[in-house]
Amino acid sequence: MIADFLRRLTAPAQDPLSDVDARRAIGALLVRIARSDNHYAPDEKARIDRILGARLGLTEAEAKALREECETIEAEAPDTVRFTRVIKEAIPLDDREAVVRAMWEVVLTDGSRDQHEDALMRMVAPLLGFTDQDSNRIRIAITKN
Repeated sequence: MIADFLRRLTAPAQDPLSDVDARRAIGALLVRIARSDNHYAPDEKARIDRILGARLGLTEAEAKALREECETIEAEAPDTVRFTRVIKEAIPLDDREAVVRAMWEVVLTDGSRDQHEDALMRMVAPLLGFTDQDSNRIRIAITKN
């Protein structure tokens, strides 16, 4: 299943991938941002589980299983741009803001921002259709809540 997803992810231009593939791409992107500072902590895993569960209507066990699948995908995937392409093709712009929000939630889970996390956010936000200012606005809104 994972190998098949990775084949579809790396294939040349094609039909948009399914909603299931978009879920995997979002999960893998969340894992990638959590791992970007070389400290993938249990609280980050728990945050990803909560985000996936809430966003996708999954039970705690289903969210954990999806995250674990996404960890494998993230480790084997060639680059971040392919994840964002799948998300951009499958999810309308208004809903992609929730993806950027989720990424910031994962980054801010440990209470600090690492330069690698910031760099990845600066790369990903525009690929999802948002400016640095939009991303910053989303981050500030999270810190106020």
